[in-house]
Amino acid sequence: MSDCIFCKIVNGDIPAKKVYEDDELLAFHDINPAAPVHCLVIPKKHIPSLLKLEPEDVPLVGRLLNRARELAKDRGCGEKGARFVINAGSDGGQTVDHLHVHVLGGRALVWPPG
Repeated sequence: MSDCIFCKIVNGDIPAKKVYEDDELLAFHDINPAAPVHCLVIPKKHIPSLLKLEPEDVPLVGRLLNRARELAKDRGCGEKGARFVINAGSDGGQTVDHLHVHVLGGRALVWPPG
């Protein structure tokens, strides 16, 4: 999608501090980190949100979640834990209309977030 900031990152039009990339997924540091570890994992395919997921995208989302898990472990969150967040829609707090998983860790996180 031409006006999607994450699609522009995927296409190389906007720089990002990448931490992982393969044919289907991209992970990069969040520009406004809320924790010492705060990365985003996105599918390269434009999927507007988890609520807009098509049945054929289910295996891709499984790989997305697995990569988020691996990323958390690789960044030192395997022992004490991490938070994985998927916001969906405006009421869910989604600000970029491209499916993404926030991976947060490196400190104790409280609920509700603050």
